[in-house]
Amino acid sequence: MEMELLWSAVLTGLLGIVGWVIRSQHTETQRMQVLLNKTREEMARDYMTRAEANSDMNRIIDRLEALDAKLDRIIERR
Repeated sequence: MEMELLWSAVLTGLLGIVGWVIRSQHTETQRMQVLLNKTREEMARDYMTRAEANSDMNRIIDRLEALDAKLDRIIERR
């Protein structure tokens, strides 16, 4: 009878430890998912997309071309 009690205590302890490890890993995984989602949100907020970069670059080029045309007209007048 005492051997069964000892065996039960050992199994209960092992299952408790295994349960604690699984729970802590699950908690850590959830924490990492939250951090990853926050990182994705911050990147989307702080950085521009390729399409936005191309649009901005095209606007800059258009303005530089207009400036170049104005300078050409000024030079032709002289």
